[in-house]
Amino acid sequence: MSQSIKRVAVTGGHGKVGKRLVPYLKKCGHDVFVIDRDSPLDLEEPMMQVDLEDFGQTLDALSSVGKDVYGRPEPKAFDAVIHLASMPHPRMIPDSDEFRVNMVTTYNVFEAARRLGIKDIIWAASEVGTGVPYDKTDAPYVPVDEDYPMRGYNVYALTKVLGEEMARQFCLNDPSLRITCLRLSNVMDPEEYAKFETWQDDPTVRLWNFWTYVDNRDVAQAIELALHHEARGKDEFFITNDETVMRTPSSALLDAHYPNIERRKEITGNQVLLSNEKAKRVLGFKPAYSWLNEI
Repeated sequence: MSQSIKRVAVTGGHGKVGKRLVPYLKKCGHDVFVIDRDSPLDLEEPMMQVDLEDFGQTLDALSSVGKDVYGRPEPKAFDAVIHLASMPHPRMIPDSDEFRVNMVTTYNVFEAARRLGIKDIIWAASEVGTGVPYDKTDAPYVPVDEDYPMRGYNVYALTKVLGEEMARQFCLNDPSLRITCLRLSNVMDPEEYAKFETWQDDPTVRLWNFWTYVDNRDVAQAIELALHHEARGKDEFFITNDETVMRTPSSALLDAHYPNIERRKEITGNQVLLSNEKAKRVLGFKPAYSWLNEI
């Protein structure tokens, strides 16, 4: 197997992002093992049903080598772990339960990988950790970048803020570890683009995250690129598309809804207000799918 081809564990591989990501990784030539609480999609799928809140189950799953009669547990079973599994937004379950689920599963994945000698982790962080909804938290400036102040407005956002800090602490304690936190924007599949038209006459519907989105296929691209990011330590990247969900120019939207916000650069057209420049510069990320071309 080439050094560019990796054996990868994907937690939450049956979720919204996972369903796009797993086939994409396989198409790129990677050997993918799914870890999810749901049943296999088919009998041929390499996967394990796991409750990631249980550390023993998490440790066992992340030591999986081979399958069927050749299956066995070993350290360093994977080149990388992609951790997607979480409650995906607030108020799906009571807040204390959501906090427990998201924090415990993330800790268990980070710690199990550390103990097993797996040194590369990609974690699905989120834009929400920077104060979304921005209209409720006195957003300081645009475009939002990776230096933007962190703020957990609700329990889901709080788990993303604390998850990034936990990633930083893990990497401080193990300089050979790499945890890449991808701050995904609002993830959209192509079939969801039809509803974008319903927002055009009422920008306040999407005020909460500066009218930002990311195509799920571009999320898959970003995660695959992050597999090849060699720098050690904790790092973070916004993963967004290049344009907003609106046809109205971004400067006009800011004039109407955020007239006093600091603008740190000239904003043209319907340019995205959560900057993906770092992901482009460091990871080589290039959004390929625009809702304007898919509608």
